[in-house]
Amino acid sequence: MSAAIKAATGGDGAETARLPAVLACLTLVSGFVDAVSYIGLGHVFTANMTGNVVILGFATAGTPGFSRRAATASLAGFLLGAVTGGRLAVLLGARHRWVGAALTLEAAGMVLALAITAIAPLNEVRYAVIALLGLAMGCRNAMTRRVGLPDLTTTVLTGTLTGLAAESSVAGGDNPRFRRRFGSVLLMFTGALAGAWLLRVHGLTTCLVADAAAVLAILAGYLLAARRRR
Repeated sequence: MSAAIKAATGGDGAETARLPAVLACLTLVSGFVDAVSYIGLGHVFTANMTGNVVILGFATAGTPGFSRRAATASLAGFLLGAVTGGRLAVLLGARHRWVGAALTLEAAGMVLALAITAIAPLNEVRYAVIALLGLAMGCRNAMTRRVGLPDLTTTVLTGTLTGLAAESSVAGGDNPRFRRRFGSVLLMFTGALAGAWLLRVHGLTTCLVADAAAVLAILAGYLLAARRRR
Protein backbone atom coordinates (compact mmCIF):
# COMPACT_ATOMS: atom_id res chain seq x y z
CA MET A 1 0.00 0.00 0.00
CA SER A 2 1.49 3.36 -0.98
CA ALA A 3 2.19 6.11 1.52
CA ALA A 4 -0.38 8.31 -0.21
CA ILE A 5 -3.11 5.73 0.19
CA LYS A 6 -2.18 5.12 3.80
CA ALA A 7 -2.31 8.82 4.52
CA ALA A 8 -5.67 9.16 2.83
CA THR A 9 -7.26 6.14 4.42
CA GLY A 10 -5.52 5.84 7.72
CA GLY A 11 -4.39 2.37 6.69
CA ASP A 12 -7.88 0.89 6.98
CA GLY A 13 -8.28 -2.00 4.54
CA ALA A 14 -12.00 -1.54 3.96
CA GLU A 15 -11.57 2.19 3.34
CA THR A 16 -8.65 1.49 1.01
CA ALA A 17 -10.94 -0.64 -1.11
CA ARG A 18 -13.91 1.73 -0.87
CA LEU A 19 -12.35 5.06 -1.85
CA PRO A 20 -10.97 3.97 -5.24
CA ALA A 21 -14.40 2.58 -6.12
CA VAL A 22 -16.07 5.86 -5.08
CA LEU A 23 -13.59 7.94 -7.10
CA ALA A 24 -13.94 5.66 -10.11
CA CYS A 25 -17.72 6.21 -10.08
CA LEU A 26 -17.17 9.96 -9.78
CA THR A 27 -14.87 9.85 -12.81
CA LEU A 28 -17.75 8.42 -14.81
CA VAL A 29 -19.97 11.24 -13.54
CA SER A 30 -17.36 13.84 -14.57
CA GLY A 31 -17.47 12.74 -18.19
CA PHE A 32 -21.25 12.91 -18.07
CA VAL A 33 -21.31 16.36 -16.43
CA ASP A 34 -18.87 17.91 -18.89
CA ALA A 35 -20.73 16.46 -21.87
CA VAL A 36 -23.96 17.95 -20.59
CA SER A 37 -22.46 21.35 -19.76
CA TYR A 38 -20.37 21.73 -22.91
CA ILE A 39 -23.10 20.63 -25.30
CA GLY A 40 -26.19 21.68 -23.36
CA LEU A 41 -25.04 24.91 -21.70
CA GLY A 42 -23.04 26.47 -24.50
CA HIS A 43 -19.39 25.48 -24.84
CA VAL A 44 -18.40 25.60 -21.17
CA PHE A 45 -17.00 22.94 -18.87
CA THR A 46 -18.10 22.54 -15.26
CA ALA A 47 -15.64 19.81 -14.24
CA ASN A 48 -12.56 20.44 -16.41
CA MET A 49 -11.25 23.85 -15.36
CA THR A 50 -8.20 23.63 -17.62
CA GLY A 51 -10.61 23.67 -20.53
CA ASN A 52 -12.44 26.66 -19.05
CA VAL A 53 -9.28 28.73 -18.78
CA VAL A 54 -8.62 28.02 -22.46
CA ILE A 55 -12.25 28.82 -23.33
CA LEU A 56 -11.96 32.09 -21.43
CA GLY A 57 -8.99 32.95 -23.61
CA PHE A 58 -10.95 32.07 -26.76
CA ALA A 59 -13.89 34.20 -25.64
CA THR A 60 -11.70 37.14 -24.68
CA ALA A 61 -10.20 37.04 -28.17
CA GLY A 62 -13.72 37.33 -29.59
CA THR A 63 -13.96 33.80 -30.98
CA PRO A 64 -17.60 33.08 -31.92
CA GLY A 65 -19.43 30.45 -29.88
CA PHE A 66 -17.59 31.02 -26.60
CA SER A 67 -18.78 33.09 -23.65
CA ARG A 68 -16.65 34.90 -21.09
CA ARG A 69 -19.62 35.05 -18.74
CA ALA A 70 -20.19 31.31 -18.92
CA ALA A 71 -16.53 30.45 -18.38
CA THR A 72 -16.25 32.97 -15.56
CA ALA A 73 -19.41 31.68 -13.87
CA SER A 74 -18.05 28.13 -13.97
CA LEU A 75 -14.60 29.13 -12.69
CA ALA A 76 -16.09 31.26 -9.90
CA GLY A 77 -18.45 28.49 -8.81
CA PHE A 78 -15.64 25.94 -8.93
CA LEU A 79 -13.29 28.07 -6.81
CA LEU A 80 -16.02 28.72 -4.25
CA GLY A 81 -16.74 25.00 -4.10
CA ALA A 82 -13.04 24.18 -3.70
CA VAL A 83 -12.69 26.66 -0.84
CA THR A 84 -15.78 25.17 0.80
CA GLY A 85 -14.52 21.63 0.32
CA GLY A 86 -11.15 22.49 1.81
CA ARG A 87 -12.79 24.20 4.76
CA LEU A 88 -15.03 21.21 5.39
CA ALA A 89 -11.98 18.97 5.70
CA VAL A 90 -10.46 21.34 8.28
CA LEU A 91 -13.65 21.72 10.30
CA LEU A 92 -14.89 18.13 10.27
CA GLY A 93 -11.61 16.38 10.95
CA ALA A 94 -12.56 12.74 10.54
CA ARG A 95 -12.05 11.59 6.97
CA HIS A 96 -15.38 9.83 6.52
CA ARG A 97 -17.14 13.02 7.62
CA TRP A 98 -15.51 15.41 5.16
CA VAL A 99 -15.69 12.95 2.28
CA GLY A 100 -19.39 12.47 3.00
CA ALA A 101 -19.90 16.23 3.37
CA ALA A 102 -18.14 16.94 0.07
CA LEU A 103 -20.31 14.40 -1.73
CA THR A 104 -23.39 15.86 -0.07
CA LEU A 105 -22.50 19.35 -1.28
CA GLU A 106 -21.84 18.05 -4.78
CA ALA A 107 -25.25 16.38 -4.84
CA ALA A 108 -26.89 19.53 -3.43
CA GLY A 109 -25.37 21.68 -6.17
CA MET A 110 -26.71 19.36 -8.82
CA VAL A 111 -30.15 19.18 -7.24
CA LEU A 112 -30.32 22.99 -7.05
CA ALA A 113 -29.24 23.26 -10.70
CA LEU A 114 -32.02 20.85 -11.61
CA ALA A 115 -34.56 22.75 -9.49
CA ILE A 116 -33.96 26.13 -11.08
CA THR A 117 -34.17 24.71 -14.60
CA ALA A 118 -37.55 23.28 -13.65
CA ILE A 119 -38.97 26.63 -12.54
CA ALA A 120 -37.44 29.09 -15.05
CA PRO A 121 -36.48 29.18 -18.73
CA LEU A 122 -32.89 28.06 -19.31
CA ASN A 123 -31.89 31.33 -20.97
CA GLU A 124 -32.75 33.13 -17.73
CA VAL A 125 -30.91 30.80 -15.36
CA ARG A 126 -28.10 29.44 -17.55
CA TYR A 127 -25.26 31.15 -15.66
CA ALA A 128 -26.70 30.09 -12.30
CA VAL A 129 -26.87 26.48 -13.49
CA ILE A 130 -23.28 26.66 -14.71
CA ALA A 131 -22.09 28.19 -11.41
CA LEU A 132 -23.91 25.58 -9.32
CA LEU A 133 -22.46 22.70 -11.31
CA GLY A 134 -19.03 24.31 -11.06
CA LEU A 135 -19.46 24.66 -7.29
CA ALA A 136 -20.41 21.00 -7.00
CA MET A 137 -17.35 19.91 -8.93
CA GLY A 138 -15.05 22.30 -7.05
CA CYS A 139 -16.06 20.83 -3.71
CA ARG A 140 -15.52 17.35 -5.07
CA ASN A 141 -12.07 18.24 -6.43
CA ALA A 142 -11.03 19.61 -3.04
CA MET A 143 -12.01 16.25 -1.56
CA THR A 144 -10.19 14.13 -4.17
CA ARG A 145 -7.09 16.30 -3.87
CA ARG A 146 -7.02 15.75 -0.10
CA VAL A 147 -7.63 12.02 -0.50
CA GLY A 148 -4.70 11.98 -2.94
CA LEU A 149 -5.10 8.61 -4.65
CA PRO A 150 -2.78 8.52 -7.69
CA ASP A 151 -4.49 8.58 -11.10
CA LEU A 152 -7.93 9.09 -9.57
CA THR A 153 -8.39 12.84 -9.68
CA THR A 154 -11.84 12.17 -11.25
CA THR A 155 -11.79 15.24 -13.54
CA VAL A 156 -8.35 15.54 -15.21
CA LEU A 157 -6.73 12.90 -17.39
CA THR A 158 -3.61 14.66 -18.71
CA GLY A 159 -1.35 13.21 -16.03
CA THR A 160 -3.04 9.82 -16.29
CA LEU A 161 -2.52 9.65 -20.05
CA THR A 162 1.07 10.84 -19.65
CA GLY A 163 1.69 8.05 -17.16
CA LEU A 164 0.12 5.47 -19.44
CA ALA A 165 2.46 6.43 -22.27
CA ALA A 166 5.65 7.56 -20.51
CA GLU A 167 5.74 4.63 -18.07
CA SER A 168 4.57 1.98 -20.54
CA SER A 169 6.67 -1.00 -21.59
CA VAL A 170 7.11 0.69 -24.98
CA ALA A 171 8.85 3.59 -23.19
CA GLY A 172 10.91 1.21 -21.06
CA GLY A 173 8.67 1.35 -18.00
CA ASP A 174 6.81 -1.36 -16.11
CA ASN A 175 3.24 -0.10 -16.61
CA PRO A 176 2.52 0.92 -12.98
CA ARG A 177 -1.19 1.20 -12.16
CA PHE A 178 -2.09 0.37 -15.73
CA ARG A 179 -5.55 -0.91 -14.85
CA ARG A 180 -6.42 2.13 -12.75
CA ARG A 181 -5.12 4.55 -15.38
CA PHE A 182 -6.79 2.85 -18.30
CA GLY A 183 -9.95 2.43 -16.27
CA SER A 184 -10.08 6.17 -15.50
CA VAL A 185 -9.78 7.02 -19.20
CA LEU A 186 -12.44 4.49 -20.13
CA LEU A 187 -14.82 5.66 -17.40
CA MET A 188 -14.60 9.32 -18.40
CA PHE A 189 -15.06 8.42 -22.06
CA THR A 190 -18.10 6.31 -21.17
CA GLY A 191 -19.58 9.11 -19.07
CA ALA A 192 -19.10 11.63 -21.88
CA LEU A 193 -20.65 9.24 -24.38
CA ALA A 194 -23.64 8.60 -22.14
CA GLY A 195 -24.11 12.30 -21.38
CA ALA A 196 -23.99 13.32 -25.03
CA TRP A 197 -26.44 10.58 -26.01
CA LEU A 198 -28.89 11.27 -23.18
CA LEU A 199 -28.80 15.00 -23.86
CA ARG A 200 -29.54 14.49 -27.54
CA VAL A 201 -32.37 12.03 -26.93
CA HIS A 202 -33.98 13.31 -23.71
CA GLY A 203 -32.79 16.87 -23.11
CA LEU A 204 -31.05 18.85 -20.38
CA THR A 205 -33.51 18.30 -17.53
CA THR A 206 -33.27 14.52 -17.78
CA CYS A 207 -29.48 14.77 -17.80
CA LEU A 208 -29.49 16.90 -14.65
CA VAL A 209 -31.78 14.36 -12.99
CA ALA A 210 -29.31 11.62 -13.94
CA ASP A 211 -26.37 13.68 -12.60
CA ALA A 212 -28.03 14.28 -9.25
CA ALA A 213 -29.26 10.69 -8.94
CA ALA A 214 -25.80 9.29 -9.68
CA VAL A 215 -24.07 11.41 -7.04
CA LEU A 216 -26.80 10.71 -4.48
CA ALA A 217 -26.37 6.98 -5.12
CA ILE A 218 -22.60 7.25 -4.69
CA LEU A 219 -23.09 9.23 -1.48
CA ALA A 220 -25.59 6.71 -0.11
CA GLY A 221 -23.26 3.83 -0.91
CA TYR A 222 -20.32 5.54 0.76
CA LEU A 223 -22.22 6.44 3.91
CA LEU A 224 -23.76 2.98 4.20
CA ALA A 225 -20.36 1.31 3.86
CA ALA A 226 -18.85 3.70 6.41
CA ARG A 227 -21.65 3.00 8.86
CA ARG A 228 -21.23 -0.76 8.49
CA ARG A 229 -17.49 -0.46 9.13
CA ARG A 230 -18.15 1.34 12.41
